Amino acid sequence: MGIVSGLLLLPLAPVRGTAWVADHLLQEARRQAHDPRAVQARLAALNRALDEGAVDEAAFEREEERLLTLLERPVRPTGPTTTTNPARRRHV
Repeated sequence: MGIVSGLLLLPLAPVRGTAWVADHLLQEARRQAHDPRAVQARLAALNRALDEGAVDEAAFEREEERLLTLLERPVRPTGPTTTTNPARRRHV
């Protein structure tokens, strides 16, 4: 980036920084939402709520199906990967 374009884009720096933070927060929220331990804890809490009568059978089945789907689906990375492409390695 040249000095002129850097100066012209300087007022947008807070917007770009905010977008970067929001993207990282979203990635972390997705990671935590799909963490198997967290999903299993939510399933246990859902079972307790059913036993206590806090949720009805239909709501329990809907939420249980959603949580079990989360456990079955593999987590896909959404950001850039850190793996290197073997074809791009440079041999000296």
